Amino acid sequence: MAQRLLAADLTRQSSSNGHAVALHSPAIDGDLIWVVAEGSDVTLALDRDTFDEVARIETPGRPRHVISSQGVQYVHGQQGFVLHRIENKQRTHDVTTTTDPRPELLAEGQAYFTGAGRDYAANWSCNSCHNLAIGGSDNVPTSIGHGWQKGPRNSPTVLNAVFNAAQFWDGRAKDLQEQAKGPVQASVEMNSTPERVVATLKSIPEYVAEFEKAFPNDKDPVSFDNMAYALEAFEVSLVTPNSPFDRFLAGDDAALDAKQKQGLALFMDSGCAACHNGVNVGGQGYFPFGVIKKPGAEILPEGDKGRFAVTNTANDEYVFRAAPLRNVALTPPYFHSGEVWELEQAVAIMGDSQLGRELSDGEVGAITAFLHSLTGEQPKVAYPLLPASTEATPKPL
Repeated sequence: MAQRLLAADLTRQSSSNGHAVALHSPAIDGDLIWVVAEGSDVTLALDRDTFDEVARIETPGRPRHVISSQGVQYVHGQQGFVLHRIENKQRTHDVTTTTDPRPELLAEGQAYFTGAGRDYAANWSCNSCHNLAIGGSDNVPTSIGHGWQKGPRNSPTVLNAVFNAAQFWDGRAKDLQEQAKGPVQASVEMNSTPERVVATLKSIPEYVAEFEKAFPNDKDPVSFDNMAYALEAFEVSLVTPNSPFDRFLAGDDAALDAKQKQGLALFMDSGCAACHNGVNVGGQGYFPFGVIKKPGAEILPEGDKGRFAVTNTANDEYVFRAAPLRNVALTPPYFHSGEVWELEQAVAIMGDSQLGRELSDGEVGAITAFLHSLTGEQPKVAYPLLPASTEATPKPL
């Protein structure tokens, strides 16, 4: 909402700064405002108080959408995605760009995600639990992995994961590169080892050639770290801009219908936005599941104490990262236990457990309608044709 209120001020300041501003896409992030320079390939960071230009970033293809969170600015242009980091009002470095001059990096990440990286028995890949055809998750209570084992928690969506403050329900991985290494080695997921991953990649000449192109300055380009880096580069591109809610924030009042606007007001006024906020409408903080009233053991299993396993701090018992709500309508079942299949039921449970109030059927319906407005444009990913294994490739077990 606040973004829309900036339009008049930005209009007054744009001529004095020597650029025209596209008022349809300002994004507030701390003491910065990100805007698109009208009719150009430039995105600008402006000081929130003075509107002075802090950074000017060229975006391949005319930029048409900009969002920003915790200093990371994301521009969706006609030819790709660009992310940058601004710290203390100074541009420090590019985080990732899918228009990287090393397309091999993205190709390797995509190949590993969709099938090159498989479990010890060659049955499961990243895409098995984070299926890009169904919202970046797998639509089952808990994921099935190596040896047909069931994992302990529901699979979170990989879409927009780059905007989360940390990865996994308990936040145990600080970023996507660190996260990428976890499932590969987890016994209930892919049950592999760094050595086996590297041996598999090195056994296939096509992968070796791609890694050598992507990491030309590395003495040993085919490494476990570089595999994770390639996965991160691919996952950064899995974003879903231009949802109806995004268009509403950009000034298109017709993007939300009356029921969705009612749901948005309830979402904010009831307290939902206290935990589910930021560019990902969640994913930024940790909260007890059951602030007011703990749900039953079928929804909140007693044996899973959440972030406590990471910090060993008593206050973190049954504390979890707030779920990011973008595309939530596509990713049932809900909660870390995956025991709630209907979005309406999940909303009602949150009202009771987190807000301490019983939402009426009308309120539940309106909030659910708003949550549907968070479904954005899904990434279009073509499944790559993978090179054949060789005699040196480790055999599935």
